[in-house]
Amino acid sequence: MANFEERFGTQHNHWDRQKPKWRGNTNALRKNVTVRFSDLYSFTVEGTLDDANIFNEVRERVRQQSRVWWALEASKGAGWYLQPKISSLSEGIAASSLSLSALSNTIALKRLIKKGIPLALRPKVWLSVSGAAKKRSTVPDSYYQDLLKAVQGKVTAATRQIDHDLPRTFPSHPWLDTPEGHESLRRVLVGYSFRDSHVGYCQGLNYVAALLLLVMKTEEDAFWMLAVLLENVLVSDCYTHNLSGCHVEQRVFKDLMAKKLPRIAAHLEHLEFDVSLVATEWFLCLFAKSLPSETTMRVWDVLFNEGAKVLFRVALAIFKMKEDELLAAQNIGDVISILHNTTHHAFDPDELLKVAFEQIGSMTTNTITKQRKKQEPAVMAELDKRSRRLGSSGSDKS
Repeated sequence: MANFEERFGTQHNHWDRQKPKWRGNTNALRKNVTVRFSDLYSFTVEGTLDDANIFNEVRERVRQQSRVWWALEASKGAGWYLQPKISSLSEGIAASSLSLSALSNTIALKRLIKKGIPLALRPKVWLSVSGAAKKRSTVPDSYYQDLLKAVQGKVTAATRQIDHDLPRTFPSHPWLDTPEGHESLRRVLVGYSFRDSHVGYCQGLNYVAALLLLVMKTEEDAFWMLAVLLENVLVSDCYTHNLSGCHVEQRVFKDLMAKKLPRIAAHLEHLEFDVSLVATEWFLCLFAKSLPSETTMRVWDVLFNEGAKVLFRVALAIFKMKEDELLAAQNIGDVISILHNTTHHAFDPDELLKVAFEQIGSMTTNTITKQRKKQEPAVMAELDKRSRRLGSSGSDKS
């Protein structure tokens, strides 16, 4: 069973082979001529010459950042980032139990991760900082294979939905959109649907798991990254049948919009634009369907290290980056178009993350947790009311 890397070669080499080439330096040419090129993960990208220039600049920054990581590997030792760490020094978590070297490594790692993890190290770093490696260590080595054997041939509502979604998950990708890619993605999703029947399967997880497969190189590593995401990193019940956790996150996001970006929030309210029209997909797919793949991976780099508050920062940053345009929008269609174009052309992850972490202001995990607790009762009451209304409608029809 060949994985993505075995079939298409190393990601570094693929990147070099697919470097877009063009000529022309007029503003009109750069902004209006459409070019197509393959990105780091073999997705075909369509953009302007300006986009392609940014793409090449980002590629060079990736190379420079890789040299920094490899230099640290040489000086600190391979896997130096695997030492115990604290999740966020800024939130006042006691560091007394850590040695000076471990504390220093924690601070250095947090800064490095924000600047991007090299492709070759990304799987190992993600497994470590997310807690996936620790989670996997608590079960027998054969857990994933045993799980697949146990569920083979079983049919549930989840497996039927997964089979329906497979061909719609990143169609035209050279590996994901093949029988081999479909089977690999299916095993990860079906396996997890039986691991946690409370979640089962929810649309959106197919895009998340697909990108995890491209990054992690093996199904088992992708499976454990999916497990730690749903069980530890993200808020609970985000992907359950009624999406209660996702509804809570949307309410929290609206509150944050009003506090962090009050002018935009007021204008959107005037236009009767509900931010959940776009933000629901962002949060369910973790930006996998919205941002270019490497920008998504840079967001996930920080997400796995710092937690779900990163999603709020990035979502707010997307609005913040286009504040003037959004304030000039005349209708809902204008807003959706602005946000779609912003995410589609967000080829510079450093620009997005700089806004997210330097222009949004303070936002701690404790703040987010308090906001969630505040919103949960209203969400559950609304969902209960909706459930009773649907039940009453069904009784009337019968």
